[in-house]
Amino acid sequence: MAAVKSDIEIARAAKKRPISDIGAGLAIPAGALAPYGSDKAKLSADFISSLSKRKDGKLILVTAINPTPAGEGKTTTTVGLGDGLNRIGKKAVICVREPSLGPCFGTKGGAAGGGYAQVVPMEDINLHFTGDFHAITSAHNLLSAMIDNHIYWGNAENIDVRRIAWRRVMDMNDRALRQVIASLGGVANGFPRESGFDITVASEVMAILCLAADLEDLEKRLGNIVIGYRFDRSPVFARDLKADKAMTVLLKDAMQPNLVQTLENNPAFVHGGPFANIAHGCNSVIATKTALKLGDYVVTEAGFGADLGAEKFFDIKCRKAGLMPDAAVIVATVRALKMNGGIKKEELAVENVEALKRGCSNLGRHIANVRKFGVPVVVAINHFTSDTDAEVAAVKDYVARHGADAIVCRHWAEGSAGIEELAQKVVELAEGGQAKFQPLYPDNLPLMEKIEIIASKIYHAGEVTADKGVRDQLKAWEAQGYGDLPICMAKTQYSFSTDPNLRGAPEGHVVDVREVRLSAGAGFVVAITGEIMTMPGLPKIPSAERIFLNEAGFVEGLF
Repeated sequence: MAAVKSDIEIARAAKKRPISDIGAGLAIPAGALAPYGSDKAKLSADFISSLSKRKDGKLILVTAINPTPAGEGKTTTTVGLGDGLNRIGKKAVICVREPSLGPCFGTKGGAAGGGYAQVVPMEDINLHFTGDFHAITSAHNLLSAMIDNHIYWGNAENIDVRRIAWRRVMDMNDRALRQVIASLGGVANGFPRESGFDITVASEVMAILCLAADLEDLEKRLGNIVIGYRFDRSPVFARDLKADKAMTVLLKDAMQPNLVQTLENNPAFVHGGPFANIAHGCNSVIATKTALKLGDYVVTEAGFGADLGAEKFFDIKCRKAGLMPDAAVIVATVRALKMNGGIKKEELAVENVEALKRGCSNLGRHIANVRKFGVPVVVAINHFTSDTDAEVAAVKDYVARHGADAIVCRHWAEGSAGIEELAQKVVELAEGGQAKFQPLYPDNLPLMEKIEIIASKIYHAGEVTADKGVRDQLKAWEAQGYGDLPICMAKTQYSFSTDPNLRGAPEGHVVDVREVRLSAGAGFVVAITGEIMTMPGLPKIPSAERIFLNEAGFVEGLF
């Protein structure tokens, strides 16, 4: 029996085509591509503008059950499904996020798919890629520097240094920077104040870039960032400090989508990477809308499970960008469902149908939730070799009782050949006219009521609590004209509740909103529940300890 190849071994053996050939397959002229080497390129703004009158293709969302240490394989399935659709004769384009450096050197590892369902060049995508994250980091920190510089030179805007909301960012896990004192060292260094760092993917600049329609919209949104408040409690905007135009200059190239390819030489846009907790967790609007003009089908994913990712995809991205999804795929694994049924990770290889049935409640909740948005659903069972026939049959029976199909997918081991059945089902759903998309709530509801609707209808919470300060802040924002913004819920990804250890499908729990933040540039209000970390730390043994260059010059240990 042949040894199973690792993800990186498979990626290195890929027979990549020149990126100009991948573009030509989408009728993109060579002059519209700005190559970064031979296997990746950015798409020009002028070419994107020329597509405006073309008809859109079908939009397919790939989401998942709540993540577990057992793994679900959402990105792998997204890539595999794109390959599968191309295999059955559909011109399909994949749209996924760029990975953050922090998790790569921390504990999560790479995020470019796996097995024979990957986007390449895998190492580049997971490292510096085309420099987008560095540009976002620089633009964000330029604004940070301009805030302190403005205060140093007289503070003409009367900024209350106690109420500065804008922190600094870097694209690496570093717990030591969560809370810092800036400007120490005497008069020449400014006015000391408490601040801190977030990871770049949590930056509002990242969220703005991923929701902006074009450079003009990007500049407007950057100008709308609220950096803090004056002594009279009025908001101070980035445009008040004249930072918006220079920030736009830094983001000019980062705004353009990155074109790469799958192992089967199918097109993929890898662009943007907002945190799926503190932001909306989807790839850029400009990449998705461009792909819809170029392909018959666009397969994209949303971060974490459907309770966070799909809800934000529908209620924030689709609402604001005018997108109309045609079908959704919910990824589940037998292993992860058994974990939701109470089985420990080290026991997952042993057949346990009863635990699996208990864990299926998590899957059932996600199926029902996605349907609340008027989008038809199919379940992808991402296959592992330890899955037994009885366990697979139990998942299929459970999903059938919920009025949907569950299809075993072997794309990790077999590429597009292993996901053909799912591709056929997605086409059936998308072309059957079943989708009647609508967001979960209208724009004109009070902000607190929007929070309560998400908590009750998606999380099945029994109560939402928030102290007077939170409620008063929401009312103040409504009075300032922000009442029509959607809600971006920040909670643990591991559970429908705010308790990461409460798996399955809990009901009647309490969702406590301990803080709210205004992302005026991005265009949403963040409701923070539980313990949400915007600057992760490294684990006791970080992946960085295993990453090195081998004698051939290849990166080892990244995957």
